[in-house]
Amino acid sequence: MSEKKITKPVNPQASEEVRRVLEYLGQISGNQIITGQHTQTTEQAELQYIQKVTGKLPALCGFELLGYSPNINYDDADEACLKEVRENIGTLNNALEWAKNRKGLITFTWHWFSPLGGRDKSFYAYNTDFNPIQAITPGTPEHKALMSDMDFMADKLKIFRDLHIPILWRPFHEADGDWFWWGSKISREVSAKLFRLMYDRYTHFHGLNNLIWVWNSPKPYNYPGDDVVDIITRDLYPPKHTHLTLRAEYEEMTSITHAPKLAAIGEIGTLPDVEKLCEDHVPLCWYMTWSNDFCLGEEWNSNEQLIKTYNSKYAITLDKLPELY
Repeated sequence: MSEKKITKPVNPQASEEVRRVLEYLGQISGNQIITGQHTQTTEQAELQYIQKVTGKLPALCGFELLGYSPNINYDDADEACLKEVRENIGTLNNALEWAKNRKGLITFTWHWFSPLGGRDKSFYAYNTDFNPIQAITPGTPEHKALMSDMDFMADKLKIFRDLHIPILWRPFHEADGDWFWWGSKISREVSAKLFRLMYDRYTHFHGLNNLIWVWNSPKPYNYPGDDVVDIITRDLYPPKHTHLTLRAEYEEMTSITHAPKLAAIGEIGTLPDVEKLCEDHVPLCWYMTWSNDFCLGEEWNSNEQLIKTYNSKYAITLDKLPELY
């Protein structure tokens, strides 16, 4: 059996709903795993596909917030970028519907267009000269733009707080990589400072006590600290049709701290081997398969594997999820 995990929220003012979710995650850790699926558009074709193939729905649904970025350069963006933004409009409404009517868990991914300057998909570092070190330096234009964007998104999240809906909040995802502006090579530690800045702003200024703080990097050099992280996650994309138990990946990401933090897979391209993972008591609370081709069709996961996963006695699907809020 796995060790007992920390389920007390890092935010002392965390809502009762947050506390119930964390306690539940602690109870299932190492024994069962929550099924999760990212949806990139308001159409949510991924959910339709999973339900058609398996007759079930995931317990956790992921939503994309890129279209809510305040600094999208529409005049210098290609059609692929504009299409992605258009298809993303209204995903917060989808998230509200999923939480209010389905009572499923929700998590957000924010491909954050750089708060200042940039072109096209400026969440990519190669499309912007936005300097994250300047962004954490008070008095700079970059800092002013960062805080403005941050406050804008905070206001969008307050409707969830007011409705007592907990959010698995995963900002600055894949912070160990250099492809996004917040993880650029300018400073290996800047993403941790950005995370702490957001935690402080959202918790102490905006009172977003419905957020569960999810860190998304397996590297020790930029870990923000046990005092601001509820759950440690990582993203990974194994080869097609490769279904892992994820023991090695779990041990790597949790080695960044001595604290027994809850852990999960923020994004994955192939379904994990849920049967072996749980029989081996690998304490991962959830996985979230990525969208589009990773879910739609059989390029990455066969329908047979999808059915096996969603019908496993170890898999928590939406119909097996207790009402947590």
